[in-house]
Amino acid sequence: MGRLLLIDVVTAVTVLGLWYLVFTTYNRKKGAEALRWMQTAWAGKGRVLESRWVSSSRLHARLHFPGRWFENPRLTVKFRPRALPVHWLLSCWHHQKETLTFEADLDGSPDFHLEVIRHRWSAHNRGGSSRKRDAREWEVCQPGPIILTTRTHWKKDPTSELNALMSARHRDILQVRFRPESPQFSATVNLESLADPDAAAGFLSSLRELAAGAKAHRQ
Repeated sequence: MGRLLLIDVVTAVTVLGLWYLVFTTYNRKKGAEALRWMQTAWAGKGRVLESRWVSSSRLHARLHFPGRWFENPRLTVKFRPRALPVHWLLSCWHHQKETLTFEADLDGSPDFHLEVIRHRWSAHNRGGSSRKRDAREWEVCQPGPIILTTRTHWKKDPTSELNALMSARHRDILQVRFRPESPQFSATVNLESLADPDAAAGFLSSLRELAAGAKAHRQ
């Protein structure tokens, strides 16, 4: 009985060890591939200085860009925690996306806090026949930007930031954040969308547009 229990324990440890090794290697290959995407798309505009793995599912990289658009730029690539079975199952249950987050300081600290999170809603009719569903009339409205602020008096025109944000929404950007503290600017994008070189190059263009919008706000 004791020997069988020991065999079971050894087998379980071996299987978990192999699982961890295989999926850690898989995530590392995906990480190297993601950095190659960025290097190729940003050729002549930016480059990766160094990269390191913080965990089996999180990769950090330091970047360099010519000029003064961004200071201390870096990337964080977040993968599904495949190397840890329980965490991986939970991430699948919660439909966790693999993301790339760009962070940097700007040429001058922003004097405002701004966080934009992209949401999408969908609905469907669970009951009724297909004829009834076809007969249903949907009225879709596209409102303009809505600003919620804690300021008593709004002194500056936010047009530049809003124009950049409206442009960035077409780049699959999930979240944008400005703040006075470092990192002063960050943007998160769905990692899969960067597999296309044009989309990756467009992401860099969006980052510059957003940074320019923040700079115009200060002027």
